[in-house]
Amino acid sequence: MKSKYLYITFFLFISTLFAQVEDKIELESIQFKGNESISSSELKAVIISKESPGWFSQFLNKFTSFGDKVVYFDSLLIPSDVAAIKSLYRSNGFFKADVKPSYYIDTSSSDAVLTYNITESVPAYFRNFNVYGLDDLPEEFKDRLYDYIKVDTTDIYQDAVVDDKKNFTITFLHDHGYMLAKYETPDVIVDTMLNRVDVKIKFNLGTRYQISNITTNRTGEGKDLVTDQLLKEIVGIKPGQFYSYYDIQRAQVRLYRTELFNSALVNSVISDTMGNKVPLNITADVGLLNELSPEIIVNNEESFSIGPGLSFIKKNFLGDARKFTLSSSILIQNVSEFVKKPSSSSFYGRGDLRAIIEQPFLFGKPINTRLESYLTGQKIKDDYNALLYGAKLSLDFELPQFTYFNSLSTYFNVERSEFIFQKNYLIDKITPYYQRRFLMSYDSAYSTAQSFVIDTLGGTLPSNSTNALLGLSFGTNKTNDLFFPTAGYTLSVQFEEANSIPFVISKIFNSEFTRPLFLKTIITSTAYLPVYNSSVNALGVKLKFGDISTYRGDKSDIPLNQRLYAGGSNSVRGWATRELVPSNELITLTDASAEDLEAFLAKGAPTGGFFLFEGSIETRNRLFGKFGTALFIDYGNTWNSINEVRLDEIALAAGFGLRYYSDFAPLRIDFGIKVYDPYTKQFTFQHDFWGNLWKNYLQFHIGIGEAF
Repeated sequence: MKSKYLYITFFLFISTLFAQVEDKIELESIQFKGNESISSSELKAVIISKESPGWFSQFLNKFTSFGDKVVYFDSLLIPSDVAAIKSLYRSNGFFKADVKPSYYIDTSSSDAVLTYNITESVPAYFRNFNVYGLDDLPEEFKDRLYDYIKVDTTDIYQDAVVDDKKNFTITFLHDHGYMLAKYETPDVIVDTMLNRVDVKIKFNLGTRYQISNITTNRTGEGKDLVTDQLLKEIVGIKPGQFYSYYDIQRAQVRLYRTELFNSALVNSVISDTMGNKVPLNITADVGLLNELSPEIIVNNEESFSIGPGLSFIKKNFLGDARKFTLSSSILIQNVSEFVKKPSSSSFYGRGDLRAIIEQPFLFGKPINTRLESYLTGQKIKDDYNALLYGAKLSLDFELPQFTYFNSLSTYFNVERSEFIFQKNYLIDKITPYYQRRFLMSYDSAYSTAQSFVIDTLGGTLPSNSTNALLGLSFGTNKTNDLFFPTAGYTLSVQFEEANSIPFVISKIFNSEFTRPLFLKTIITSTAYLPVYNSSVNALGVKLKFGDISTYRGDKSDIPLNQRLYAGGSNSVRGWATRELVPSNELITLTDASAEDLEAFLAKGAPTGGFFLFEGSIETRNRLFGKFGTALFIDYGNTWNSINEVRLDEIALAAGFGLRYYSDFAPLRIDFGIKVYDPYTKQFTFQHDFWGNLWKNYLQFHIGIGEAF
């Protein structure tokens, strides 16, 4: 009897438990209606209720740490959701917005649809924006702040605008001596009859402080090898200067850039202030000054590359925080193409040896200076082998705080380049010329080219040049996030002038000079359109222009590594790296002499262009957790000059990608598909698309960081 009672009790408990599980309703969808001014994705981000993830994400979560668990409908969360939606609307000027929730439960499928019906009403506009407490500022400071603080009375009120002007003002004060400046909570007064808003903010300036003295505190294994004076020189802040939080942040960046310290901190000692004076303290943990590091190098400079490397670093080399580095590496380049076609004809290899000296100062100024010498050997498929060696001096300047451009660098590079073109490449490039020029069949042209390359040239062709390059680059980054921007834009400009300095020297010493003088210009801009109003989804566009113009000599003499190329993981992704080059040669061959062939191959268009145009449109969307996807359209090509640009010669590619957003950088795989081929002047779907997809129309690229 007792055992029967226990059995019945257990059965009832299990039945109740299963009934509770069955009563749970999955929240399949959250919908918003009437939200014309704020997107659904932004509204979903602020409410507590969340949509249940898709079946695949739920399936992954059952067996792994990836994916997400099922989410059940909870009506008790609705009041909090309504309050969050109204708060978001108020922060964007819609003070009369109303929200009415409703939901539908499908008992047959045990899921629910939650709907928020929104009546936005009329928004309120700025009328006045007044600040108080700034009367004691110097006139030039007041003029700058008041000019920034004023608002456009045709703009709808937004909390974000108030916060931006408030934060700009307090940051400006902290950066100009007012170390303890504060503000009171802004008063926002809404005239609901006229739909106008008055904003009042009161600031308390406090004392304007100057730096009294600078103290140091050194710890760590190398503390006796770095002097207090060196720490102060790197920081670059002098007693008597007005306190500036910006200068302190920049000082910490300088300390870390030397790589001398495991940790470094510069802070004001507020407890020791006297009158209008405040001391600074530098705390630095000094690490080992000599390092020998084997490593696996992964980069995405021209294409995804990977390989072993070894470097020796001596820090504080000859004092003054100077750093000496000796490094070597062997890399496989364009890995994705090699994986697709594992043969020597698709192999890109690079071996590199270089010595570098870096120092944070030049002539006592905070100019990061880098001097390097290098020797680089490359194998580019079965096309050619290259040997590049030279020296480069680079200067990276610190710019003032309030400037449009926030990066500026210049360099001087002297480089010797030596190329050896291989037999098959020579034959492949000269065969079409014989076909067009002498109206030969392909087989006859191929046989003629083969005989010429083997009998006359001995199977290979060398081409050498020496160039002196003077470069300048500057740019600005106005995006909202450095690693995953969703709004804002970037702009970078690079100028590179070649050979003017050795040309002037040749004139002074009356010596012969045969190299071309040319100017390379590359302009790149990206913009991120806030269509998603989300921190994990983004729509980006890119435009890039490049031009090489000669003002003395023949541009056909410009070496291959200085020319412009399209195609690859950061370019038009339906083509392999450097695959998009002009189809028209710069010169016309009349007799196939060795000199003419060298001009055609080493200097002609098939090995690089002189005008570049390319762009991309890409949407990046998070799937779940750290995983995301991308859909993109790429377009572009290279030509011999801007005058040759034609619409029907612009390559078009489309594709999709997978992303894993690691803690240091996004890792990506992109699958690019040729849509329009400028060489055949046809869309790929006009042919046996699916039969040739893997062989001819698909490229996949492995990369670190986003494509732009």
